[in-house]
Amino acid sequence: MLRTFRLGSLWLACIAILSTVAASAQQVPEAGGAPVPPTLFTAKKVFVSNAGADSGLFPHPFSGSPDRPYNQFYAAVQGWGRYELVAEPQEAELVFEIQLIGPNGPTNANKQKGASDPLPMFRLSILDRKTHYILWALTESIAPANLQKTHDRNFDEALATLTLDLKRLTTKSPAGTP
Repeated sequence: MLRTFRLGSLWLACIAILSTVAASAQQVPEAGGAPVPPTLFTAKKVFVSNAGADSGLFPHPFSGSPDRPYNQFYAAVQGWGRYELVAEPQEAELVFEIQLIGPNGPTNANKQKGASDPLPMFRLSILDRKTHYILWALTESIAPANLQKTHDRNFDEALATLTLDLKRLTTKSPAGTP
């Protein structure tokens, strides 16, 4: 009886240890733990690059021209005042490449099975000018709408959110500094 009790206790202890190990292995590391390239914090000069907009997005559902994302993003970065915007990429430390993407995908797919219609989105790639490597990329989807006015408002809100994401990324302190 004592032997059965010991084996049972040992078995329970093993289960407890294994479940603790399994639980800790499943934990996702905290966001912000990976380093952010220091150039994102130290750069002073930026070139804004127009990577264009996919076809079929102008003049409907969005008003204006395919240059609208570039013009509005450029104005937002200029109004922020954090960077000196330069006219030539070779004068810059970073390149902000803005693009409006209209991805293809399912049309009226069964969302309960995990497939949904893709939304137009902004993609901002931040490149190191010297190496041409992408240091960071941000995306922001544009909410769907029925009316032209609402499409344009959602466009403006998504671009403002993308700009805010850029501000948050480039103004927090680099890992390892107070």
